[in-house]
Amino acid sequence: MSGYCTPLDITQIEQNFADINPAMSTPEAMQEANRCLYCFDAPCTRACPTHIDVPSFIKKIASGNVTGAARVIFDANPIGASCARVCPVEVLCEGACVEKTLINKPIEIGRLQRYATDHVFRSGKQLFTKGEPNGRSVGIIGSGPAGLSCASYLARLGYAVTVYERREQPGGLDTYGMAEYKMSKSVSLAEVEQVAEMGVRFLTRTQVGEGGGPNEIAFEELKAKHDAIFLATGLGSTNKLNIPGENLAGVIDALAFIEQVKTRDWQNIELGKNVIVIGAGNTAVDAVTQAKRLGAEKVTMLYRRSERDAPAYEYEMELARKDGIEFMWHTTPVEIIGNSRVSGIRVRQGDREQVVDCDMVIKAIGQTKMTSFFADVCGVDIDEKGRVAVNEKMQTSDSKVFAGGDCVNGGAEAVDASQMGKLGAMGIHDALTGEVIEFAGAILRDPPKAPVDPNPH
Repeated sequence: MSGYCTPLDITQIEQNFADINPAMSTPEAMQEANRCLYCFDAPCTRACPTHIDVPSFIKKIASGNVTGAARVIFDANPIGASCARVCPVEVLCEGACVEKTLINKPIEIGRLQRYATDHVFRSGKQLFTKGEPNGRSVGIIGSGPAGLSCASYLARLGYAVTVYERREQPGGLDTYGMAEYKMSKSVSLAEVEQVAEMGVRFLTRTQVGEGGGPNEIAFEELKAKHDAIFLATGLGSTNKLNIPGENLAGVIDALAFIEQVKTRDWQNIELGKNVIVIGAGNTAVDAVTQAKRLGAEKVTMLYRRSERDAPAYEYEMELARKDGIEFMWHTTPVEIIGNSRVSGIRVRQGDREQVVDCDMVIKAIGQTKMTSFFADVCGVDIDEKGRVAVNEKMQTSDSKVFAGGDCVNGGAEAVDASQMGKLGAMGIHDALTGEVIEFAGAILRDPPKAPVDPNPH
């Protein structure tokens, strides 16, 4: 093992990383589907950022039309299988179900959504196909949720779509950055395959920049090649702590740690016996829980503010508590201590400083914005927070360039990125053809253009 902690028995690790929300059997799904009230103007649908028609897909499950249910889901959200596993349903669709209806226990919308989408994956059915070619092409930079979503809708409209991805596999954070007990890589890659089956071309290990580097394409070359560009690059590297000792061995970014876990090569994941995770967002929770489930003896979440201020969802924090994570609130890291490798971290609590023993530090303090790439390479405006500035059609200051996902919203849920990809496809189509269209759960804010009267008076 490359780290320092003796791992648990492989069988135990596999059990620790089993699906946190396991798949439903058919009897379970039928029973749960029949609990639904099929509300008119359903609050669950309105609470979903992609506005999946939840009552419709659940009713189809209840009637035995599981493929039809999956079609409703993927029509509104091309990454509906991923979102069934990783969406914060407690604060979105299921939260609205409890809050707005008379039932005390919400319908398990997420698990029903998984039941339907898994059914389609097993059957191998392709629900949507490429539209009649329209002679136009679009380049998409980034293959995460926003990029996949945009590609899917553009393909349905007949565009030739090429997705440029710097990594070895497509899917972005859905492939590389989700806790393994929530979702495996295979789910994200199955969604990629659905999009590829619609004729979308994926160029992986391809960097977009100024050109000249290995496997690098100049952004200006893409602009000349395509009729429109959609930026779906997400965010940059993890923020720096800017304290001494940050470059010691044993200090790792949370996303890099999670990516190691995604390999499921349990014996070669770097892991300490005594792990400190800095941060208290959802990614920090993914880091602490997975470190513990791998076999770290002690895992501590360290955060500079109070527990009430922690940005992670409450149900995520509860998961960390159940896994036996320790917490240090109102604690600021001052220095990481060690010779060649981490041996402790100096922290400040009020006016008092102390050294906390640890042999691994995981940073989960957010990601940088790729402002230089957007402003200097792509030549588009950015806002005061370093995000790509867009209008309601997801169009940037360059009329040929559109954007969506984390690079626009600064970091939100996969489902939010998917909706932005949908709006981006609609905006691109409007810009190139003048046709305002509506996909499931989305309509451009501008009203459709009035048809020309062929027989004016």
